[in-house]
Amino acid sequence: MRALFHDPEKRKWFTLAAVSFGLFMIMLDNTVVNVALPAIQRDLHIGLSELEWIVAGYALTFAALILSGGKLADHYGRRRIFVLGIIVFTLASLACGLASGGNELIAARIVQGVGAALMNPATLAIISATFPPRQRGMAIGIWAGVSALALAIGPLVGGLITEHASWNWIFFVNIPIGIAAVAASYLFIDESRDTRADQRLDLPGLLTSGLGLFALEYGLIEANTYGWTSGRILGSFVVAAILIGAFVLIEIRGRNPMLDVSLFRNTTYTGANIVMLLVALAMFGVFFFVSLYMQNVLGYSAVQAGAAFLPMTVLIVLVAPVTGRLSDRYGSRWFLTGGLSLLGVQLFYFSQLGSSATYWQLLPAFIIGGIGMAMTMTPATAAAMRAVPVDRAGVGSAVLNSARQIGGSLGIALMGAIVAASVTISLQTASRSGNPALVHKAIQQFMNGFSNALIVAGVIAFAGAVVAAVLVRHEVHEEPVAPPATVERVADLVG
Repeated sequence: MRALFHDPEKRKWFTLAAVSFGLFMIMLDNTVVNVALPAIQRDLHIGLSELEWIVAGYALTFAALILSGGKLADHYGRRRIFVLGIIVFTLASLACGLASGGNELIAARIVQGVGAALMNPATLAIISATFPPRQRGMAIGIWAGVSALALAIGPLVGGLITEHASWNWIFFVNIPIGIAAVAASYLFIDESRDTRADQRLDLPGLLTSGLGLFALEYGLIEANTYGWTSGRILGSFVVAAILIGAFVLIEIRGRNPMLDVSLFRNTTYTGANIVMLLVALAMFGVFFFVSLYMQNVLGYSAVQAGAAFLPMTVLIVLVAPVTGRLSDRYGSRWFLTGGLSLLGVQLFYFSQLGSSATYWQLLPAFIIGGIGMAMTMTPATAAAMRAVPVDRAGVGSAVLNSARQIGGSLGIALMGAIVAASVTISLQTASRSGNPALVHKAIQQFMNGFSNALIVAGVIAFAGAVVAAVLVRHEVHEEPVAPPATVERVADLVG
């Protein structure tokens, strides 16, 4: 057993397993929360905007801090920061489960985002440091497939827990997973870091980007509460524009920027990041509102809603490793173009479904979406990581994941704004009134907004397909030639 763990060729697969195990916790949490949203809304007596903050607050903190997480991972050690992220995430999960009000839950979710921001960039950096370029796409595909397994079982597990216990337990399940992930990390992951000097946190960049994204998110989520032309909302958009503009200037001119703008000289890396942002912008809000649609409009139970997602997520599990391996051979460009086109078709199809749709009418959309997501997420990640040097993999992966989280948080806010613009009475309020006419009116208003949001999301997905076709190329970053002593050492190990 000792020889097995120390064999470099075999040990890297144990490293991949340990990294994927930790990431499993983050992905499980995402899907579990979506299915539990109606139960959380009823139990805590909160509105749509609070529900959006529960999901978007996590994604927003994740996005704002993930670049710093990549910087910390490269400088202080990727395993060390990965483990720290697991611990923060696990403790925040405990706080989420113990929350007795909407504000408490939102605050705990924000702390979860901090833990995820420390964990996520370290995972891809560890993979890039462990696997050679010829195997990196397959490793990332397996990583994505294991993560997708959490997506697959998350809705069903969340439904079972919510229906037969309570929504609080969807967070408590993270605690044993987190403990096991810490143990696996110390057993199987070797420490690695960026050996270049002059590594410092970019605090001005962190503050301007974080506050700018928060101001933008606040304006989108709260606009229908205060009015799009109110001073509060217009002010938030002005502040967002100023701070995000300041962030760009800081990163261009700064000595130690957290966003390495030189990475974007590579068109493939730029294209992969834009694709990741657009697919998250299109899909995160859809997942949020499809869960509400199935339970509040179609009358699904939490278990039924969780099971409904299974075809889509199982296809992601099965197809993601294959597309990762094929992208190593043929490049990511046409996988991305085709995958985003399928997502656009899925979203337009969903937009045509009404308030009495059967599951057999939902099923084609879930199948198309599962294949489309698998063809998009893994090849986009593989293309981006092939385009950056290994010693900058932490920051490179952090930028990519930041693009995804920014897109996701803004997607939830954007889709929420579109839905809320059509709604004058909530489904929850109408149901409590006991008036059938009022319930019918609320359902129709929700469906109108839901359909409009899906059409906008579909347009965004097709725009992403165009970006992929134009910018993404097939390229592999060449590894530096090892010095003679290192070559001899490798020969000794192999021989």
